[in-house]
Amino acid sequence: MVNQFIITIDGTSSTGKSTIAKRIAKKIGYVYIDSGAMYRALTYYSIQKNIISKSFFKKDLLINALPSIKINFIKNPISKNLEVNLNGNFIEDKIRSLLVSDFVSELAKLEDVRSYMVKIQHSLGNKKGIVMDGRDIGTVVFPNAEYKFYLDASSKLRAKRRYDELIKENKEITFNEVFENICSRDEIDINRSNSPLKKASDAILIDTENLNLDQVENKILKYLNFSNLNT
Repeated sequence: MVNQFIITIDGTSSTGKSTIAKRIAKKIGYVYIDSGAMYRALTYYSIQKNIISKSFFKKDLLINALPSIKINFIKNPISKNLEVNLNGNFIEDKIRSLLVSDFVSELAKLEDVRSYMVKIQHSLGNKKGIVMDGRDIGTVVFPNAEYKFYLDASSKLRAKRRYDELIKENKEITFNEVFENICSRDEIDINRSNSPLKKASDAILIDTENLNLDQVENKILKYLNFSNLNT
């Protein structure tokens, strides 16, 4: 392809950003980058290294360790998918737990952490031809992206979607626990002083409340100029 663009898909948690971004990337032959998985990988690292728990958060220890933490997206020889890799290890199956979800927003609001992540994200987008989802991709990471979308839905519906996913994975969890986690993450993401979650002024808002994944995908594809994307 001669013309390659950056497509950003931001929004609140559990709106289907990752699934939709992955589907769009596959449809148009772009590379999908899950920025949320990067923050989850760092959170998983922090839990494993006893840097964060419900009773403490050793912020200085994490910040000092950042230069030695390598997060990348590499094709997994087993799954054949591009997956997040932490210090040489594929950890895709370890970063989706509610425990990681409980702490990820706390890490994500640290200025040093976000600066570290943005550098990695910029390097991944150097050649364009990517679809990246997250919470500040269209506002901070790639403010000049050619295509920007913002997905949203009510907190109750998003909690129901996440709860159903966890139940399918045989997780022992209650709906109220998931709902409280969703609301807490929204509060932290929207009100953090550094790179808060918000819709970019030029992003296209898509309310996913009454739409299934196919409908959301088709809605986005209609906005994309395939004559440009595939030339």
